[in-house]
Order: sequence, then C-alpha cells, then structure tokens
Amino acid sequence: MAVVVISRRRLLGLTAGGIAVAAAGLTLPRLAANGEPGALLRTARPLPPAYRVPLPVPPVLAPVRPDHYEITQHVADLAIFPDVRTPAWTYGGTFPGPTIVSAAGRRIVVRHTNRLPEPVVVHLHGGHTPHDSDGYPGDLLLPPGVGPMPSMPGMPAMPGTIATGTRDYTYPLDQRAATLWYHDHRMGFTGPNVWRGLAGFHLVHDDEEAALPLPQGERDIPLMITDRAFDAEGRFRYPAVDPEMPGVTAAYQNGVLGDVILVNGAPWPVLDVRRAKYRFRVLNASNARRYRLLLAPGAPFTQIGGDGGLLPAPITQPALELAPAERFDVIIDFAAFPPGTQVDLVNTLGAGSTANIMRFRVTGPPVRDDARIPAVLSRSASLNPATASVTRDFLFQNSAGPIGWKINGQPYDPAHPLAYPKLGETEIWRFVTDLHHPIHLHLDSFQVVARNGSGPGPYDHGWKDTLDLYPAQSAEIAVRFTDYAGRFVFHCHNLEHEDMAMMADFVTR
Repeated sequence: MAVVVISRRRLLGLTAGGIAVAAAGLTLPRLAANGEPGALLRTARPLPPAYRVPLPVPPVLAPVRPDHYEITQHVADLAIFPDVRTPAWTYGGTFPGPTIVSAAGRRIVVRHTNRLPEPVVVHLHGGHTPHDSDGYPGDLLLPPGVGPMPSMPGMPAMPGTIATGTRDYTYPLDQRAATLWYHDHRMGFTGPNVWRGLAGFHLVHDDEEAALPLPQGERDIPLMITDRAFDAEGRFRYPAVDPEMPGVTAAYQNGVLGDVILVNGAPWPVLDVRRAKYRFRVLNASNARRYRLLLAPGAPFTQIGGDGGLLPAPITQPALELAPAERFDVIIDFAAFPPGTQVDLVNTLGAGSTANIMRFRVTGPPVRDDARIPAVLSRSASLNPATASVTRDFLFQNSAGPIGWKINGQPYDPAHPLAYPKLGETEIWRFVTDLHHPIHLHLDSFQVVARNGSGPGPYDHGWKDTLDLYPAQSAEIAVRFTDYAGRFVFHCHNLEHEDMAMMADFVTR
C-alpha cells in the first residue's frame, strides 16, 4: 500500500484511508512557545564543582547462577556532593544501577526484591519481552507489609498482577545487540521514581557485533546523562504530588528540569582517555530535558548505533540530539588530539550549569589501537512500508481539563486500547504532536519512514524505540510486532507527560 504522510501545513489533512483526522473529534494542536519542554527546578545549595569527579562506570552485575540475576531495590546514600549525602532509591545501592550484560537469544531471569517504601514496576526499555515481564504499569511489586495502592483520583483502575516482596522478570532476549536500559514504570509515579535513582543499563551482545573490530573493554563505556535538582541538605528535589489529581504540580506538568547534570551519577565528571578510539553508549535518562551534544574543541561523532542496535553503516554526526530515552552508540577518536588537550562534551540546548556535560582529558602518547570502524556494520533486514496492512493515526495533544495530556483526545484508559495489531504484520503508525513529545513503543523497535512529508531526520537512522517529535510535527513509522500476544503500552517519554496520562494500551494478537 502507498504511504501517505501529513505535512505541517496539512496537520488535519486526510489519513491514508481518506478519513479526516478532524472526524475523530480531534482539535488543532496548540503550539509551544519554544521547542524545549519543562520548567526548571533550581538547587537550593551551592552546586558541586565541575570536572573534579572521575567518571564512574556502573558495575557489571554477576549472576547468582547461570542466567539468573538478583537486584534488591533499596534506599542508599550517594556521594553526589562533596560534603553531604543524597538519599536515593536505587537498584542494588548504586545510581545508575548495576549493568546487566547478556547474550542475544539466551534467556535470563532477573529477580527484583522491593525494599523501598512504595510499590515499583520494572521495565526493560527496548526489550523484546513477553507482556507479563514487560513492566506493564499496573504489574506492581509491593514492599512487604504494604497493601495495593488505591487508584489515583481521576485515573481509571489499573489492570495488572500484584506481587509482594519479589518478582521474577523473564527476558528471552531474542533480539539484536543493543544498548537497553531498565527503569521504573509505575503508573502515575514513573517521573519521581526515576528521578530518585531507579535506572540502569542492560547491554545485549550478539555474534554480528562481536565480529566487528570496535573498541572493547575499558574503551567501551556507557554514559547515562541525567539532570537533577537538590534541596539545601543535598536531597533530590521533586515537585510535590497534588492530592487532587495525579502527576506533579501545575508549574511542572510540562516536565521537570534540574540544574545539575549527572553522568553515571556524578556531577560534570572527567574521564582520562588515551589517544585512541572509544565507544560511548550515550543514554538520555532525564525526565524531560533534551540535549544537543557537541565536542569542544570541535570533533565529530561517528554514530554506529541507536536505540535498537547497530546501523547498517557508520554516519558522521557533527552533533547529537537526544530526547528522553533515546540512545546513541558513537565512536570518538582521540588520536587527533595532542596530550594534555581537554575535550568538553557540551549541551547547546542548555544554559549556565546545564550547558556543560563532562570533560575528557587526553593523556599520554599514542597507543596501539586495533579498533576500526567498518564500512558495513550490520546487514539487518528493513521493513517494507509498501507491505503495511493498516495505517493508524495518533494525535498527542494537551487539552483543557484536570488531566490534560491525551492521545486521540483521551487520557490513559486501559479499558479502551487504541490498537489491536496482528503479530507478524507490518503496520504504519502515524504520530502528530502539538508540543514536544518523545514517543516510545513497547515490545518491538520500529523504523522511521518520514517526517512532515519528507524523509527521516538526521537522527532517525536504523531501528528505534523512541521517536523525538517536535511541536506541530507529523511522522510515520513502520513497525511489526512479533512473538508475544498480550497487552502493552505506548506513551510519551517525557515522564511528567506520561504520569499525567499521555499513554495508551495496545493489544497484540
């Protein structure tokens, strides 16, 4: 079938089937005053100094027995500031949590134990996972002695299973090598729970990736970038939950931004690098903040992968733009810099303290570097949009009312899934936005077909699970859900938008 796209000028134009978007009862989106979402929450104490703390690398989690892992979620005090401790909600006592390293196609089980004061849900973001282990927002893991939480005012009752104390998550990992991450996904509380520290990496490797001469070992480094704000005692600041409705107070409903940039949990850290190629798996794990990353002095990034794994071929990127939940797998070659050079990773979408991310210090003479960037990285098959069996339209918009973030005119209601895709069939999903929304699909990655009637954007290459959409923009993706029948969700990954009901169920069958 032919793919019909919606341009900015035809935002309420016809769908591929000839039915006007307006006929679905949708209204013209309101445009944002600027392209960046969120409100700044300032730290109430002197900010920690930049470029003083070495970059931490999250520890790799050892299995308790072959293919079985255990993580206890509990409160731990973190040394983010030099003079005070920050209580955090953690996976295993660290932020980020421990990194899980897995082999594609090898089933693993991760047992989570909840020793936090509230229920949690664990979602493996980017995982091709059965519905009962996907981290559906209603599949709660309660701490011992805590009963099920009542439904929040204005929100429907959540389906889902309840476990107390421990829950086993089974991950078949029938998927490509990719940089995944796991984080909390509790309905209405994802924003505060992730802000408190519930996030970690999960790296999947396969034979195709292993055959490539890419940087390895200590030169293959995950970078989790987040922003946070702190109170006078060094504790995480986050807006209070309004008891009259779900989500955060009105001033922060478009997203919470902090003024301290953390990389792997450290404020503006520094990494000593040799004059060689390094692989960085860059993740934007912020609640709402977007980043446009540059190297100063100027040097390009060589992008080799994205959300869903390796690209077909490397791409030279002068900058990287990351919305919340997006990942970019890049190579930086430090061989061109003389010893003693300080290379800063900066954020041109930030100002003041948020304009800086971290620093690389180039040390020593050139080293033997056998790493190369092959012209061909992956031969993964692509989806053919012409074979799509159906086109579905979804409008992400803000509207009047106590729950303003909606998809197709309705806030989240699990009783009314918005799609029933058939397993194994290619579909076109068309998204239209009013404001800025990073859109995430569970279960399977997708490929971007077009934006505003043109081809994919500069950061749309390869397989993705999160699509960064600008205000008043349309985009089309090709997706094919496979293997697992059941209930899944798609939503905005601005976590405050998600908590304020910008989410919908889809049911595969």
